[in-house]
Amino acid sequence: MIYLDNAATSWPKPPGVLKAMTGFMEGIGANPGRSGHRLSVDAARVIFGAREKISGLFSSGVPSRVLFTSNATSALNLALRGFLKKGANVLTTGMEHNSVMRTLNDLKSQGISYTIIPTSPRGACDPQSIPGLITRDTVLIVVNHGSNVNGTVQDIRAIGKIAKERGVLLLVDAAQTAGILDIDMKRDTVDMLAFTGHKALFGPQGTGGLVLGPGMDHVRLRTILTGGTGSKSESELQPDFLPDKYESGTPNTVGIAGLAAGIDFILDTGLDAIRSRESEHYEFLRSSLEKIDRVKVLPPGGTEHPLATISFVIEGKSPAEAGLALDESYSIMCRVGMHCSPLSHRTIGTFPHGTVRLSPGFFTSREELSQTVEAIREISSHN
Repeated sequence: MIYLDNAATSWPKPPGVLKAMTGFMEGIGANPGRSGHRLSVDAARVIFGAREKISGLFSSGVPSRVLFTSNATSALNLALRGFLKKGANVLTTGMEHNSVMRTLNDLKSQGISYTIIPTSPRGACDPQSIPGLITRDTVLIVVNHGSNVNGTVQDIRAIGKIAKERGVLLLVDAAQTAGILDIDMKRDTVDMLAFTGHKALFGPQGTGGLVLGPGMDHVRLRTILTGGTGSKSESELQPDFLPDKYESGTPNTVGIAGLAAGIDFILDTGLDAIRSRESEHYEFLRSSLEKIDRVKVLPPGGTEHPLATISFVIEGKSPAEAGLALDESYSIMCRVGMHCSPLSHRTIGTFPHGTVRLSPGFFTSREELSQTVEAIREISSHN
């Protein structure tokens, strides 16, 4: 079997991830912050240790400003629903995931409006077009840092600079880029960053979070979930301090232990090495697929080298047919269709059928990619 669906969930995970999760379940297993006994304290240390690593990875400053959620979608909902008020306008790109677009469309009923930043058919938006779109009602810019459809990377540093100059906050969806690209929230002027643990951070599913940047006053962010936090238990009012204000209910401590181990793997390996592997995968796949008759590779845009996420179509075959053949005849796991991002496919001209997406990961071998290219060559040659 060849697994090329890392843009959905990375697999396999580094051995340390399973070891950390098993170690927590066998040696601790308690509820952090809810009791005073040693196992509860040990569980709380696991949580805090993960906050420190995430804060360091993204240069956010203070670990308490890392707010754990169940995934990037939950984090984006917290940011959008918690920050936006009636009458607010949001700028966003033409490459957003449904995690953003469905939420913004739902918020329209509450008097929220949004404007799509002009985005090229390759998926890149021009930061210089943003100032002309900002109105007195614009309070937030939401940017998908890396596309899960064609690997386009947006220039968040340039966008962050413009946002700061105009007094607008920047929310970055880093679901595809966290663990691959160097993200410095201070340098890039990112006010809120949504991440998920189960992709390039090598953690398990059910982990993620929203990181508040140095310029984000958490008082401006309403909580959308209230309940028990283990702190101020004598009060029936939600705590107003970080991170407890936004983390009601028992956390996924075993998952967070695995996420911390995934980040350890990234730090030990080095972002440069991970990014280099990503670039090698991209260059090989793109150059190889472009040589196959009837295969059209969708080129990415952006100012940086794209992610190793390749979308393509085969002339005369639907993406669904091609994906089924790759799975059933060659045991190659990929994803086809809309990729939960119909807006992206409208932008790059592949709506409503979508594309076939290959997304290799750090552990994908060159031999596996070569076998995949040959499989696509064979499939494309069949009428």
